[in-house]
Amino acid sequence: MADPNPIPPTFPSIPPISTPPTPFDLDLKNIQGDILTGLPKKTETWYFFQVTEPTTFRRNLSHLIPLIKSVDQAVRDRDHIGKHKRDDEEHGRKPHLIPCIGVNIAFSHFGFQKLQIDDTKLIDTAFMTGQRIDAGKSLGDKGTGSGSNFDPDWEPEFKQELHGVIIVAGDSHLNVEKRICQIEEIFGVGTVAASIHKITSVRGDVRPGTQSAHEHFGWLDGISNPKVIGFDKNPPPGPKPVRAGAIIVGQDGDLNKDEREPWMVDGSFLVFRYLFQKVPEFHDFLARNALQGPGMTPDQGAELLGARLFGRWKSGAPIDIAPFIDDPALGVDPERNNNFHYTAERNFQKICPFAAHTRKSNPRDDLESLGISIEKNRIMRRGIQFGPEVTRHEKAAKRTIHGRGLLFACYQSSITDGFQLIQQAWINNANFPFAEQTPEKPGLDPILGQGSSARQLSGTNPNKPEEILKLDAEWVIPRGGEYFFSPSLRGLTETIALTE
Repeated sequence: MADPNPIPPTFPSIPPISTPPTPFDLDLKNIQGDILTGLPKKTETWYFFQVTEPTTFRRNLSHLIPLIKSVDQAVRDRDHIGKHKRDDEEHGRKPHLIPCIGVNIAFSHFGFQKLQIDDTKLIDTAFMTGQRIDAGKSLGDKGTGSGSNFDPDWEPEFKQELHGVIIVAGDSHLNVEKRICQIEEIFGVGTVAASIHKITSVRGDVRPGTQSAHEHFGWLDGISNPKVIGFDKNPPPGPKPVRAGAIIVGQDGDLNKDEREPWMVDGSFLVFRYLFQKVPEFHDFLARNALQGPGMTPDQGAELLGARLFGRWKSGAPIDIAPFIDDPALGVDPERNNNFHYTAERNFQKICPFAAHTRKSNPRDDLESLGISIEKNRIMRRGIQFGPEVTRHEKAAKRTIHGRGLLFACYQSSITDGFQLIQQAWINNANFPFAEQTPEKPGLDPILGQGSSARQLSGTNPNKPEEILKLDAEWVIPRGGEYFFSPSLRGLTETIALTE
């Protein structure tokens, strides 16, 4: 039954084929909105599907395309939301949300195969392999078997072949559900004419109150995304901006730019990971291993240890700038909170451990001081939290009862140089960063490190950096995922979709 009060769609203008834009002239009407600016959201549902009738699906897709939000539209949405908030503040009104819905779509290699779309020129071995196999080969996920027979310890739905995902983000559960009903109607879901089969859906929500923008362990998230030349104006101090091709396929900086088919240009590879977090257990670990110092309370010692494991305080303040005392004002100041480089710190860990999560995942001068560019390794993260807040019972028991965590997502022009390399060669590698000059081994990334029985790291005690801290549990557990490609609006319209 059709929704009697459907949300009116916004129709993007599909630009005609023309001369490719210059590196500084990105076509923001052609790039899906989540990639460069993120779809505005308080809630977001990821709808994973299989294609059952390829030709019918491609015809149906032409009716979905008008609902897909571009970067240009997402930027205008954010401007409108910002103006609305300012107006509320100026007039002393209680802030309230305005209706806002965004839809994006992405396909796996298996989805392109089903649709008989030749994706060979995407040239990415991780994408072609798929994440289920790569989870054992490269990512370190737990499971049984090996090679093509690897069976990860994932939720059953994610062990099935996923052909695509539709992302629906918005201001409320009601409006997102309305849009999903509209999308299911487009593809005939629940009828004999269905062209897709829903495998599963997962919903994420921004955390409430002061914890908004913080992940479930309590740390402010999303601070260090790269700034993109040609999109981000007047970027704040910090790592130098990347060329658009580090994120957007076919643009300047994409190492395979000259090999891409026209329909691939302005798309981006999307990595999705379903990550569960053991929050009470993590905080219990911090309390049991709290750092000690003159005048330091146990709670302060636990906070300092957590900051040294993450590389930032919960406020977002980087320990490379505020190594021993939190500075909340620094944490929320975009002009300062990303302006650090681990400069001249290759021979000591007093300021920041080599294995701290932020340092493992974005090593900055640990590589750049050696003349090694990390531009091709940068990723644009777009995650959202899922699950309830920790209950009093869970805190008292120091044990997770209710599932919660992060719907991790990131975009890049190469999964093999981006997410896969970061996880395999940096995060999971106890010897990284490889140019450090101390007797002790850096150790595993304590937050996201996978695949090693020797879960330990050095450098957590600033006064005795040679001390080894053994990690007695894993606090982030992968339970599903897949690799996708998010095509441009033009690619969807002119190559993947079919007209009636």
